[in-house]
Amino acid sequence: FDYCCVHASFSLSDAGFETIMVNCNPETVSTDYDTSDRLYFEPITYEDVMNIVDVEKPLGVIVSLGGQTPLKLANQLPPELVLGTAATSIDEAEDRDRWSELCNRIGIPQPKGGTAESAEQAGQIADDIGYPVLVRPSYVLGGRAMELVYNREDLDRAMAAMASQGSLGREGGLSAERPVLIDSFLENAIEVDVDAARDHTGEVLIGGVMEHVEEAGVHSGDSACVLPPRTLGPDIVSILSDYVGRIAEALDVVGLVNVQFAVKDGGCYVIEANPRASRTVPFVAKATGRPMAKIASRVMAGATLAELRVEGLVTDTVDTGFWAVKEAVLPFVRFPDTDALLGPEMRSTGEVMGIDRDVGVAFVKSQLAAGTILPAPDGATVFMSLANRDKEAGLTVARLLVELGFSLVATAGTADYLRDAGLVVEETVSRLNQEGLNAVDLIEDGKIAMVINTPRGRGPRADGAYIRQAAARNGVPLVTTTAAALAAARGMVDLRNGELQVTPLQAIHGSASSATA
Repeated sequence: FDYCCVHASFSLSDAGFETIMVNCNPETVSTDYDTSDRLYFEPITYEDVMNIVDVEKPLGVIVSLGGQTPLKLANQLPPELVLGTAATSIDEAEDRDRWSELCNRIGIPQPKGGTAESAEQAGQIADDIGYPVLVRPSYVLGGRAMELVYNREDLDRAMAAMASQGSLGREGGLSAERPVLIDSFLENAIEVDVDAARDHTGEVLIGGVMEHVEEAGVHSGDSACVLPPRTLGPDIVSILSDYVGRIAEALDVVGLVNVQFAVKDGGCYVIEANPRASRTVPFVAKATGRPMAKIASRVMAGATLAELRVEGLVTDTVDTGFWAVKEAVLPFVRFPDTDALLGPEMRSTGEVMGIDRDVGVAFVKSQLAAGTILPAPDGATVFMSLANRDKEAGLTVARLLVELGFSLVATAGTADYLRDAGLVVEETVSRLNQEGLNAVDLIEDGKIAMVINTPRGRGPRADGAYIRQAAARNGVPLVTTTAAALAAARGMVDLRNGELQVTPLQAIHGSASSATA
């Protein structure tokens, strides 16, 4: 919100427009009160906004740069006042049935799925498309109440929670107006975010293609991501860009659009599209030197990308040789009794960025910025507990850790797997309800430098939850996906070959482009 609205004010003022900002966030107002010509410190509601409209009589209102709260006003405001993407297009992207029809019409694949108004319907859909499935109530934010389930028992439990009078029930519930969405979950898929802008002539500008570090299934707001994409080939990037252009055209987007994909076995499947500014816009701007919020604000005010190219606001991308990594800031240190397991429901409270010529070092920098200090080897011990589906990938992580000089301890199944592969595991850790060494005691005694725990789904409270909480309480770095563990291990390997260097954005993009970013 801060970045997009502030840069929209700067850009529109530079273009000769008088700008008025409506904001009810005291923290934002305290720092950015002078970025617009006038500031109204009022609630973002229809009544308050219309009162301001009656007084100011603006040429138009931008609702797509401030998050979901102003976006919801699009349907209530007079259509001729809404600048950029129309309210009907916003609704088409958010309504599950209309969105599926749009994707089918323009030939873009999406994961199989359906909508359910009862537990029985949900079970039938899941049986038809196959487990695992992603279950989520319709029209919620931040992945609230979303669950990844692997069997009918977990599905029934999730559906019961959504139908109850508890918090999940209030978020979604079960009804024809608020059905539950059941989607096939593509295991071991790479999730990708694409930010783009489109003008009223139909030209589309791809701002950035970001490859997530964590596999699909972790909320995009909680996943680290890399720009440019690390493992996606030019053919995949070309397909994704083509799909984004088709979606933007079909929705008649004017301004920003964010599209999320899952890539598996060479296939690209669209997860969702949001015709608004996403949380990744500031990251893309700083990583590429291309000021996406400024570009979008000018486009929504009527300019074309061709005109902005002549002005010098839109420039060609240049391969700087740098990698940028966005990482989520998670609140588990402040709330140690909360399970730190990442999943479809968003937990992050902020985002940071690391940038370097080496992608592994860029990842290490992002971890430092997020408050995670990866351990120095020097004989330190890493605890590993891997779900069966993660053991193969976890073996690569374990080998890198041993190469770095770490010692390993693990739960029985993980220890046996690693030993069978020829690795030395110093100790087999007992379950919490058994005699012998257990992971919580080792963490509490300061004998563990890092915890790698990748459970399967979000089942009832088990050893994993207590282990993750112990790590949070004691400030021990915790990783809950093998993808993030592999990125951390590779980063530590890369860092071993050199020291951290600080490079200002001005040196990366040049003073002129950096000033606009």
